[in-house]
Amino acid sequence: MDARKRRRRFDELAGEALDRLPRWVQERMENVEVLVEELPPADAPNLLGLYEGVPLTNRGWGYGVGGTLPDRITLFRATLEAGDPTADELRDRIRHTIVHEVAHFFGISDDRLREIDRY
Repeated sequence: MDARKRRRRFDELAGEALDRLPRWVQERMENVEVLVEELPPADAPNLLGLYEGVPLTNRGWGYGVGGTLPDRITLFRATLEAGDPTADELRDRIRHTIVHEVAHFFGISDDRLREIDRY
C-alpha cells in the first residue's frame, strides 16, 4: 500500500475509534482536537499518543471564559504502525491509544489506569 493510502487508512481507523466511544464520552469531549503526527517527540521515541490540556477534573468554575484553546490528543502514526501490524492489530492499537488519551482528558492518571488494568 502506498504512503498516501496508508495515511488515509490510518485517519479512517482513528475516526472509527472516536466514533465508537460511548455517546456520553463524545458529548463531554467539547473543545478537544485530535491530531495525527508522523513522529513522536525526539525525547519520547516510543510514544503512541499524547494528551495536552487541562483535564476535566482540574477545571475550575471560570474555565474557558473568554475563549480557550482546545485540548489536544495527538496520535503518532509511525509508532503505532511500527512492526507492520495487521489491519486488526492497527485498529486495536489506535483504539487503545485513543481510549488511553481520552482517559487523561477525564483526569485519569497512568497510575490509576494501571490499577484498573487499562494501561
